[in-house]
Amino acid sequence: MPALTDLVEAGRRIEHHAPWPRALVTPKAWSLAVEQLAAGRWSLLGLWGEPDRVHMALLDEALNVGVVSLDCRGGRYPSVGQHHPPALRLERAAADLFGLAPQGLPDTRRWLDHGQWGVSHPLAARPGGSAAASSYRFLTAEGESLHQIPVGPVHAGIIEPGHFRFTAGGETVVRLEERLGYVHKGIEGLMAGAPIDRAAKLAGRTSGDSTVAYSLAFARAVEAAHGVAAPWRAVWLRALMAELERLANHLGDIGAICNDAAFAIMHAHCGVLRERVLRAADAAFGHRLMRDRIVPGGAASDLDDAGVNAIRSLVTEIRQRFPHLVELYDNTASLQDRTVATGRLQVELARQYAAGGYVGRASGRHFDARRDLAYAPYDELTFDVPVLQEGDVNARVWIRVREVEQSLSLIDQILGRLPAGPIRVDIALADGPREGMALVEGFRGDILAWLRIGADGLVERCHLRDPSWFQWPLLEAAIEGNIVADFPLCNKSFNCSYSGHDL
Repeated sequence: MPALTDLVEAGRRIEHHAPWPRALVTPKAWSLAVEQLAAGRWSLLGLWGEPDRVHMALLDEALNVGVVSLDCRGGRYPSVGQHHPPALRLERAAADLFGLAPQGLPDTRRWLDHGQWGVSHPLAARPGGSAAASSYRFLTAEGESLHQIPVGPVHAGIIEPGHFRFTAGGETVVRLEERLGYVHKGIEGLMAGAPIDRAAKLAGRTSGDSTVAYSLAFARAVEAAHGVAAPWRAVWLRALMAELERLANHLGDIGAICNDAAFAIMHAHCGVLRERVLRAADAAFGHRLMRDRIVPGGAASDLDDAGVNAIRSLVTEIRQRFPHLVELYDNTASLQDRTVATGRLQVELARQYAAGGYVGRASGRHFDARRDLAYAPYDELTFDVPVLQEGDVNARVWIRVREVEQSLSLIDQILGRLPAGPIRVDIALADGPREGMALVEGFRGDILAWLRIGADGLVERCHLRDPSWFQWPLLEAAIEGNIVADFPLCNKSFNCSYSGHDL
């Protein structure tokens, strides 16, 4: 059984790739990596393309990270998804963007490209002409008295578009198939040739509710590429922003899940607390979502005494009010009836898909990039990573509850130990192409950023991978056998990002 480190070392090591190694490997070594994924010994962190190459980021059982790359100048390469289903949609996306053809891929339908771009394979060396829109062939299900229910892509309320095609027998869901890509923004195309500052702004807009996490991942990747360390105060300020973002999103999600179970009072109270977090963030960093406050080289905003006081008051208020809401959730039988045993995600699937965040941890996957890859300042902070085995809506609520408690503790620790000093350093031009990578824990799970910076200081290529790439397919599995009316509840308990997925 080959080790990930051995596989990378056996290939042609790429210079100036940090902090983890990348190597150009042979088709045989690529296939060995796919075998390890299929056997469940390694996890897929990401798969992305370039005009003549495909890359795969991997995590082994010893928590080693590495990137293997395969030349595919003829536009073809051995499919990963043929043997490891989590790669399917990533390969379909790379095919749409670069024209790469994975040989043996069991599903060759277009994924991001809906035939509306006016060009095909826009990131290929030679983009093609306009690809005509065609009807999308949804997968079939066989059985007596089955019917289909189409939902979306336009939904009620302020929500991004996505299409859900249910096949049901009576009220029971037999199959759910998603179609996404409606909010494709061309982020990867816009990144190419962009200055670092411009690219950082684009990264922070990949998925608005995770703007801090994306900005942090991008900044850390740039800093790794250049061998630059952000000032120590900036490192701690970044963690403070990340925990505030996690707090706001978890509070909002807990309330929204309860609202989808017709328990509106929890939605109202959690909404108030989320608003308090956003106002404290605005008082502390000058923006409710803290957008553009994390930049390569450090932070764009410092924290003054008024900001510290606003955050401390916030922590005090949540600690006073949140336990009562948790008790209300736990002691409302009609609510428990909707969430317990609903939308169960099997432990084996969560592990196979390397599901991150509350989706994975509610189904037994004990992974948190803050702890397991131990980036600063989390390597100096004390916190628990809650894990449950049940994998239902209720478990995903409780993971969020426990993470709210942990974030409050982390915020206390950060404020108590916040060092003095500068908050930003300049990043000088490199003496040649450099590549960097980062894995950061957002509120949904781990976010991957990989980039190459040219000698002119411009971004040549950047790939950002949202946790939702591995969570959307799991929602399809979790809803099977549930009633149609429970889909909103299951969907919200996953709360996958449309925008983050659609690049």
